[in-house]
Amino acid sequence: MTVESLLAPALVGVGGALGAVSRHAVGLRVGGDRSVLAVNALGSFALGAVAAAPVGSAATLLFGVGFCGAFTTFSSFAVGTVRAANETGGRAAAAVAALNLAAALVAFLLGSLVSGGLLN
Repeated sequence: MTVESLLAPALVGVGGALGAVSRHAVGLRVGGDRSVLAVNALGSFALGAVAAAPVGSAATLLFGVGFCGAFTTFSSFAVGTVRAANETGGRAAAAVAALNLAAALVAFLLGSLVSGGLLN
């Protein structure tokens, strides 16, 4: 193994650790299902910015794959949607799911625009 072959996994690991800790901090600060919407929208914005920015592969691995991958939370989104379906019915769950998806897509596009254009 060379240093170069260990660099990519290390960057993803460090970014993932920072993203997971940040996700936990947002959960403590915001709380509940709103924290899932917040991290998914913020993470999508950040990923859109990274995807559109002229950054190198190391920054993409560290921030895009590692940080954003650990910061955003599809599993919590799925659990929250099922919980909403059980507690308030299918319509409310569908509304929560649609809101999360719409917020993530809009945030990704905004992040991409802020960073220099739509995914060059």
